[in-house]
Amino acid sequence: MIIKRREFLKISSLATASLLVPNFLQSMTLDNALNPSQKILIVLQFTGGNDGLNTIIPTKNDIYFKERNSIAVTNSLALNDETGINPALSYFKELFDSGELSLMNNVGYPNPDKSHFRSMDIWHSASKSDEFLETGWLGRFLDEECYKCEHPTQALEVDDMLSLALKGENNKAFAFKDPKKLYQTSQEKYFKSLYNNDHHHDDETVSYLYKTLGSTINNADYIFEKSKAKKSTQEYPNSKLGKDFKTVSSLIKSDINTQVYYLSIGSFDTHVNQNERQQKLFGEINDAVKSFVADMKSNGLFNDILLMTFSEFGRRVAQNASKGTDHGTANQMFFISGGLKKKGILNALPDLQNLNEGDLIYTEDFRKVYATILKNWLNADSSKVLGWKNGIYDFI
Repeated sequence: MIIKRREFLKISSLATASLLVPNFLQSMTLDNALNPSQKILIVLQFTGGNDGLNTIIPTKNDIYFKERNSIAVTNSLALNDETGINPALSYFKELFDSGELSLMNNVGYPNPDKSHFRSMDIWHSASKSDEFLETGWLGRFLDEECYKCEHPTQALEVDDMLSLALKGENNKAFAFKDPKKLYQTSQEKYFKSLYNNDHHHDDETVSYLYKTLGSTINNADYIFEKSKAKKSTQEYPNSKLGKDFKTVSSLIKSDINTQVYYLSIGSFDTHVNQNERQQKLFGEINDAVKSFVADMKSNGLFNDILLMTFSEFGRRVAQNASKGTDHGTANQMFFISGGLKKKGILNALPDLQNLNEGDLIYTEDFRKVYATILKNWLNADSSKVLGWKNGIYDFI
């Protein structure tokens, strides 16, 4: 059979939406629910380089206010005598007060890169700054679990394209934006007829697309059925992130075998008029997380959920001439869960007197954070996944 260009493009539009290898797709059709006490990780990516100094504010530091005379946050919500949180993250303050939030300052890596693309690749792959990897840290986690287990552990990204973080050498996660739309697309007559007919192609790419198409159709149905199995009565905001968290919630409450969920929001690339942009994004995050946590708590699941946030870099200490900030280095990470062993502020605030050409100097390596989550939360061999052997933290 000769495939036409239009046919090729139409097949690839659905088949590549998932961006996974056939073996992994096949595994998702196996209805193996997580154990009731199985830990679940949700990664929330702050895309674009969030300004950490206007997120967690050093309220008693004169250097902060001097270097940011028109963008410093002066109405922060107090976490302690010398630390505040951006008022747009008021629910994070509530979580902090109730012992359900930890935050780590000065997280980064040696020889930081200020390119969005390169630094994001470093965070996704858990590589050194001079090392280029084609697999992500969670993708290698899937590879490791697949090697050890009868069926691989699943991961889902609520997006149109799959991030590097979730691509392994042998296993990849499944990326989709909306379970219902994915299902409806997969049920179109055109795709069903292709799937039901036996196709043989000498062209390797076309053959792969047909295989992936068939698996995607199977799993679109599977994900859609799971997503509507236990509809949430919790109200969620109508924002993109609110809808994404609602999708994740519906899947968590079903018996889908998924241990990792990946979400993102942005852009935090605030070179101009930073405060307005950051406030808007923080408002969306605050409201979506508030609904999600309430949903998890009402279903008795919050102790087994860990929500982790990160951004590819922070911003420079001094503001620029456009009431914004430029690309920097170290940043903070948030950890939200009912199962934290250490709560609150885990380490010292950034040292604004000791800078590297105007940039913060990292004190905590993000790969140590990943190693902690892999070992203590996901029960995986962090040394095999990351090659990291420099210890772990004890906040989970």
